[in-house]
Amino acid sequence: MNFDNLEYLQHGNKRQQDAYAVLTNSQIFSKLKQFDPILVGTIPINIDIENSDLDIICSFANKQKFQKLITDNFSNEEKFSIRELPNLNTFAIVANFFLDGFKIDVFGQPIPTRQQFAYRHMIVEHNLLNKYGEAFRQQIIQLKQKGYKTEPAFGIALDLTGDSYKELLKFENN
Repeated sequence: MNFDNLEYLQHGNKRQQDAYAVLTNSQIFSKLKQFDPILVGTIPINIDIENSDLDIICSFANKQKFQKLITDNFSNEEKFSIRELPNLNTFAIVANFFLDGFKIDVFGQPIPTRQQFAYRHMIVEHNLLNKYGEAFRQQIIQLKQKGYKTEPAFGIALDLTGDSYKELLKFENN
C-alpha cells in the first residue's frame, strides 16, 4: 500500500471516501506540500471508530515557517488551535481544527515524515492487520471502542508486555 498518495482513499470504505473528499476539497495537502505531509492513523488502515480524527504528519526544518503556514491557512477553521509540544523526545508543533465534520490534527516535527513514530506505527499496524486478518481487525476496533488508544489495543491483541508503542516497532522488519 502506498500511503504517500491519497488516491487509495477513493476506493476505500465510506469514511475513507469522505476523508478523501474533505482533504482534496480543502487542498490541505497542497497547502502543506513543502512539509511532506502524510495521512496517518486509523482511517488509512481501516480501524477507525466514530470519533477518529484525520492525523497529518509533516516534517519541517524551520518551525516559524511551519507555524506561519499553518496559521495563515487554517486559523479561520472551526476550533483552531496550535501549540508546541517540547516534552516529546523531539520537539513538535500540533495544530487542531474541524473541517466538514472531521477533526484534523496537523503534527509537525523536524524529522522526515517516514521516520516519525506515527508513520512507522501505521506501517507496522497495516502489516499486522494484513497478516492476522479480519477477526484481528475487529478485535482492534472493539478495543478502541472500549477506550484504548491504537497502540495499546494492538499490544493487548498481540499479548505484548511492556510499552506497546516501543514493542510494536519490533515488528518493523517482520
